[in-house]
Amino acid sequence: MIRFAAALVLLSLPAIAAEPLAPPGAPSERFPRPDRPVAEIVAPQWAHERERDKADEVGQVVRLMRIAPGETVADIGAGSGYYVFRLSPRVGPQGRILAQDITPDYLADLERRLAESGLSNVTVVRGEAHDPRLPPGSVDAAVLVHMYHEIAQPFGLLWNLAAAMKPGGRVGIVDADAIPSRHGTPPKLLRCELAAVGYRELSMTRLKGGVGYLAVFEAPSPDQRPAPETIRPCRDEATRERR
Repeated sequence: MIRFAAALVLLSLPAIAAEPLAPPGAPSERFPRPDRPVAEIVAPQWAHERERDKADEVGQVVRLMRIAPGETVADIGAGSGYYVFRLSPRVGPQGRILAQDITPDYLADLERRLAESGLSNVTVVRGEAHDPRLPPGSVDAAVLVHMYHEIAQPFGLLWNLAAAMKPGGRVGIVDADAIPSRHGTPPKLLRCELAAVGYRELSMTRLKGGVGYLAVFEAPSPDQRPAPETIRPCRDEATRERR
């Protein structure tokens, strides 16, 4: 309880130091490795901001996920903060953005930019590749934008993320319909990996403007998650077919 209370205090502070907000969850070695390539992290943002703004990428995601003022939204793999700066005014002063990443340089740059911006409803969070390190039951919605194919341990990350979600919490994944080695995730493979951890699909939408698709899932409650050792990796047929 003391650790959880400390984490809640951190949520009320401006972004000044990228630290985990919760104790470690289940360790990576308890989960199976994915049956697919893991793309290299090559840049803090997926495409030029001007192109994404023209397509109203964030607006489309907000509407489809029904992100509302006052909610707490976690940006998993926040990178340069493209979503962070656009989601912050949408959730408003009563809402919260948790900007999570695992790359120290990205976190440091994001902290600097946030300090200059004066935004007061954003907390920068240092997570791990298999664990976002977010407080339990604290998140209304989480977004993973053009980075799912870069997650080395997707089953661990999804399992640990579920514990951070509020009941009925929505998880939105934006990605390209391409094989992982080409920085995308085939929808069939994505559906299988999310289902393997107990997530329930709510919608799958091809976004306008050529910015990929958005898949929205409801996270399982902590007691509805499968035991890590019982999770079976999904066969990456798309990669095998395109070799």
